[in-house]
Amino acid sequence: MRILVTGGAGFIGSHYVRTLVTDGYAEFAGARVTVLDKLTYSGNMANLDPVIDSPRLTFVRGDICDPQLLASLVPGHDVVLNFAAETHVDRSITGAAPFVATNVAGVQALMQACLDASVPRVVQVSTDEVYGSIPAGSWSESSPLDPNSPYSAAKAGGDMIAQAYHRTHGLNVVTTRCCNNYGPYQYPEKVIPLFVTRLAEGHQVPLYGDGLNVRGWVHVDDHCRGVQLVLEEGQPGAVYHINGDTELTNRELTAAILDACGATWEMVVPVTDRPGHDRRYCLDDSLLRSMGYAPRIAFPGGLRATIDWYAANRGWWEPLQRPAPPPPLRPAGAPR
Repeated sequence: MRILVTGGAGFIGSHYVRTLVTDGYAEFAGARVTVLDKLTYSGNMANLDPVIDSPRLTFVRGDICDPQLLASLVPGHDVVLNFAAETHVDRSITGAAPFVATNVAGVQALMQACLDASVPRVVQVSTDEVYGSIPAGSWSESSPLDPNSPYSAAKAGGDMIAQAYHRTHGLNVVTTRCCNNYGPYQYPEKVIPLFVTRLAEGHQVPLYGDGLNVRGWVHVDDHCRGVQLVLEEGQPGAVYHINGDTELTNRELTAAILDACGATWEMVVPVTDRPGHDRRYCLDDSLLRSMGYAPRIAFPGGLRATIDWYAANRGWWEPLQRPAPPPPLRPAGAPR
């Protein structure tokens, strides 16, 4: 079996690749794997170091927006999984064009290449953010898409393109939508590695607004197991939610990180809230659980292991160009 993983040098994609190449998915043991990655700021060859010497792994540097590259690369693969995406909401607010290019046009180029090559199975990996915000309850797979940020709008557009290729052309594509991920090798612009690495250096950490925005959390290994289950058993054209075992406000998450790092609230700086900041996400993942999925890594232990990984792997994250935190809130009446 031959498997193409786009975005396979990123956080989630590289975890899937490392597990796949080390035969962590029994049904795909022995598979040959091709990784296609553009190696933008968050794509990192070091993420593949544990498996890069495997004779079953081939790495190709390139862009899913390049139809000529895809036309030469996609044929012959039995499965294509699309982890490639621009993902950081803050970056999408300051510059949306790369998000539209990769998350919409790139998905179209990839789906067309898969159709032209008659790829038997395609997985589009997406996010709960495409639904917008939900004050209570949870979204089902049939809930309407109502994205608020340029990032989530672009991901919603890509999801709709993928489903259109199924409905129009019969392409065997399934879509997964997941809650917030955490774990090793996550680029430190996302909240957990950002806080952990800043605290490790003695710096304060930023907390948006009142800190009461709510997110679900799942370890990246559980997410990838969910993706694999959908790949193996999902129905063509269907959407599947992948959720974790924990829902936290950002203040609760901050408290857990501070406690695990031995820090106090003096290390937290309130900052102006993000524009269009979604208040709450919540996925109903009962469909996937009916297929046998359940998260295995409980959040407290997973968070502790993640913090320990960053402490033991400073050589991985210290060279990265991490973003500066937003400016702190100014007291009323303070000069600008």
